[in-house]
Amino acid sequence: MIEDLEEKTISTKKIFEGKIIKLFFDEVMLPNKKIATREKVWHPGAVAVVPVAAGNEIILIKQFRYPVEDVLIEIPAGKLDENEVPLDCARRELHEEVGAVGGNLIHMTSFHTTPGFSNEFLHLYLALNFERKENNPDEDEFLQIIKIPLKNSLEWVFEGKIKDAKSIIGILMANEYLKNNRMI
Repeated sequence: MIEDLEEKTISTKKIFEGKIIKLFFDEVMLPNKKIATREKVWHPGAVAVVPVAAGNEIILIKQFRYPVEDVLIEIPAGKLDENEVPLDCARRELHEEVGAVGGNLIHMTSFHTTPGFSNEFLHLYLALNFERKENNPDEDEFLQIIKIPLKNSLEWVFEGKIKDAKSIIGILMANEYLKNNRMI
């Protein structure tokens, strides 16, 4: 039963508040009644989108990710603005990052990205039948667009060329969705 596993918050202290995240240091009571501390990163939530164009060509982005000090290959993604609906955020990020507008957005799943230390919750979509226009990244966002066959992106996942969890999950789920619906 969940109540046998639940940790109850005794106190919480905000350590840091930035533009995107907040960091808390909490005291909790464990199920065995002992006291422990927990560090928690609060995040507003995010979306990620697997854009698959005609001919089963996936559109990925390559960008430098400062926290891991590496250039990663990823699916388009971004954080939710305050009171923003995930579907609207997905459309916005698709246009900003890869210039995709219109089409069908299919919600594939939502998941906790790193529940060991963060509450971030990500909504994952598949984009089909969209139109390509010019992208419009944020002024502090530098990226390159990569277009490759979906099957090649699967190879990149299994070869370790794609290392980002949301992108791995998205590519695997998009492939299954398209295969199950006889679209590939």
